[in-house]
Amino acid sequence: MRAAVLEEHGEPLSIEDVDAPDPDPEGAVVEVEACGVCRSDWHGWQGDWEWLDLETPIGQILGHEPAGRVVAVGDEVESVSEGDHVAVPFNLGDGSCRRCQRGHSNICENVMPLGFVEQVQGAFAEELHVPVADHNLVQLPDGVSSVDMAGLGCRFMTSFHALAHRADVGAGDWVAVHGCGGVGLSAVHIADALGANVIAVDLTDDKLEKARELGAVEGVNAADVEDVPGEVQAITDGGANVSMDALGIATTCQNSVLSLDAHGQHIQVGLTTQEEQGMVHLPTDAMTMQEIEFIGSLGMPPTRYDEIFRMVSTGKLEPEKVVSETIGLEDVSDKLAAMTDYETVGIPVIDEF
Repeated sequence: MRAAVLEEHGEPLSIEDVDAPDPDPEGAVVEVEACGVCRSDWHGWQGDWEWLDLETPIGQILGHEPAGRVVAVGDEVESVSEGDHVAVPFNLGDGSCRRCQRGHSNICENVMPLGFVEQVQGAFAEELHVPVADHNLVQLPDGVSSVDMAGLGCRFMTSFHALAHRADVGAGDWVAVHGCGGVGLSAVHIADALGANVIAVDLTDDKLEKARELGAVEGVNAADVEDVPGEVQAITDGGANVSMDALGIATTCQNSVLSLDAHGQHIQVGLTTQEEQGMVHLPTDAMTMQEIEFIGSLGMPPTRYDEIFRMVSTGKLEPEKVVSETIGLEDVSDKLAAMTDYETVGIPVIDEF
């Protein structure tokens, strides 16, 4: 099968013919019909996250936002069948640890991040193997397209979990989203669907325009404003109720925290780069005196995807609106390179392998 393989960090991926996977007894093989290209792929391509013991190894097949059809299942698989239309969460759980058993498989004690570690090769390929398929595969509703659902594997469901489960977003709340890449634009759309008033913050007007199309009531161009938190506080008459760092650099994290009103909630979704290496200075005294919460959020348990599907079925959520373009497998390296300078808008999705 064809796959895009990491040969050197930061260099173009190699399009190669590699062996197709076979299912282990508890696993399944999925024929990939679509796969998003995400900034997390960019991190893996750059060789980031050694401070998390997650530096992507050479020889890895990247890609962690797939949707497709099951083409083979292991002998011990019970709830998944050949032909099933499925999405694959990026943070695969073992289904048996304490966290998985309590419904928190997104932070499984033995988590297997799809496309970033050798034991789970990714979805920039015609097929991929999914371990513990009964636990990890998510059945898609009838009638949806794989391209439209590709973002559910990471960005869309990550934003949903952050806003609907981890934070306390209510009708009429002010929600500021710092960084309008795929995660940020998904967050804008979801926060709007939850009844919030959304302020989008980014450096480029085209991303802010896209955010307005997805429901933002205000846009702040950080390149044109000296004091981003002050601008958010002026718009909201005191500060946001909830603010998300959807990018993961020190500036957006700090701006997000400083944009909040008293009792506000900061949600950290973006993971950091080589510059921060997981450490960011924060105004802890101000956070204490204003009783501000700092909340981390990672992925989403697959058992809760039905919440998204119910909102999709009624038209309240439209994940396809965040998809910006479809591309071929050969185009992935160009899209990763464009992310270095934040040149992509929305979610590019591979649909030709």
